[in-house]
Amino acid sequence: MADPNGFLKFTRGDAPKRPAGERINDWDEVYARQPAAERDQQVRTQAGRCMDCGIPFCHSGTAGCPLGNLIPEWNDLVRRGDWSQAGDRLHATNNFPEFTGRLCPAPCEAACVLNATPAAGGAVAIKRVEQTIADVSWESGLVPPRQAAVTSGKRVAVVGSGPAGLAAAQQLTRAGHDVTVYERDDRLGGLLRYGIPEFKMEKKVLDRRLAQLRAEGTRFVTSCEVGVDLTVEQLRSSYDAVVLAVGALRGRDAPEIPGRSLSGVHMAMEHLVPANRACEGDGPTSVDAAGKHVVIIGGGDTAADCLGTAHRQGAASVVQLDQYPEPPSTQDFAVSPWPTWPLLIRNYPAHDEGGSRKFSVAVQRFVGDEDGHVRSIELRQVRVGRDADGRRVVEPVSDEVEVIPADMVLLAIGFEGVEHMPLLDGLGIPLSGRGTLSVDSAWQTSTPGVFACGDAHRGASLVVWAIAEGRSVANAVDSFLTGSSELPSPVQPNLLPLAVV
Repeated sequence: MADPNGFLKFTRGDAPKRPAGERINDWDEVYARQPAAERDQQVRTQAGRCMDCGIPFCHSGTAGCPLGNLIPEWNDLVRRGDWSQAGDRLHATNNFPEFTGRLCPAPCEAACVLNATPAAGGAVAIKRVEQTIADVSWESGLVPPRQAAVTSGKRVAVVGSGPAGLAAAQQLTRAGHDVTVYERDDRLGGLLRYGIPEFKMEKKVLDRRLAQLRAEGTRFVTSCEVGVDLTVEQLRSSYDAVVLAVGALRGRDAPEIPGRSLSGVHMAMEHLVPANRACEGDGPTSVDAAGKHVVIIGGGDTAADCLGTAHRQGAASVVQLDQYPEPPSTQDFAVSPWPTWPLLIRNYPAHDEGGSRKFSVAVQRFVGDEDGHVRSIELRQVRVGRDADGRRVVEPVSDEVEVIPADMVLLAIGFEGVEHMPLLDGLGIPLSGRGTLSVDSAWQTSTPGVFACGDAHRGASLVVWAIAEGRSVANAVDSFLTGSSELPSPVQPNLLPLAVV
């Protein structure tokens, strides 16, 4: 077992980053490339902090990792230097650990027993260990294609090539089904391709995994909008089951703010997608922050992605606005007790690169010039509360108006759900009140033989939940086609993270 005193001997150590002044001049990943021997030794030390808890909350489905990653097991294997076995344990529960190791905010670390008290020195650096296991596995040739021994003769269509769709496709292909993934964009990956900036995950990491899926037998069709280019009739007649993993890409807008229609006010994805296309070699971006005073409205992952992108494009200044008060820098266990997700200020690597943040403010008006282009924003201090019916209310707390310059405004205030699309109309599947696709206990929609998973079912969420739902829907589809399944099913459709309400 792991050294029970490891956390007393060693302090937590996160992966080193490249200097901010260096990394804003390129699109490479923000983390430094260490010599393999140095990296591996550091990570073995970090894995040695794991206590091999009797009840490992880190892979609890509600408090920690929904995939059920066998974290104490592969921590101990890494501590002993057995990278091959560690890779096997990791891939047993996670199809794409190189994605989660780079992109997941690590609820496993929030639920780590060492995070229960500051005296323990902080959670085990699980995310760093996970990414290193994945990287070592690829470097050592330990991730070969796994082809099915027998075929079922059943055909499955997966609509959407994000992490949920890819996980479902890989599991079903390995179970012996004939799987085709349809993607309406010209390249595969969904938000992994065009939503996640290169500096968070270089696309060669995605392309490497896609090559494995192809070698296993999964087919891919790009530039095909199902329901238009491939009709619903063709879809239903050609496949025995359909998985909808279409994401929840309908961005939340703010049409009520005066001046919203001014030129230069964009949804976040109108900024991120062309920036990622530029990195793919498709030519200059159509929404460039170079030399501009950029204001980002929103405080989450997407806002941080816009922030880092604006830095690399050469913005003159960047200000990030948030309606909520500034969260604390240390966990208040009375407000967010362990092992729930802690209420803390999230400092992304992009925040180390420049820019400023304003909290408890709301936009009163976008102000434009005579040509109809945004030039400034009027702000007021606000308080966010709830009315008698529990609905969120944003109330001004001062009559004072602050004016800040803005040549470009990016709305990164979340997503409202699944986009309206001909495919859903053709299948007769309505959106729920949350803008998502409802499913029964077997992941099946109201249309027989059609299943849904990932953000399309859950709403905009974490990459780790997308993969977990993709693996679970594969089990449901396999059972639907063959009568039973031995594929893992880590989560149920109604499972929610543990939270304080």
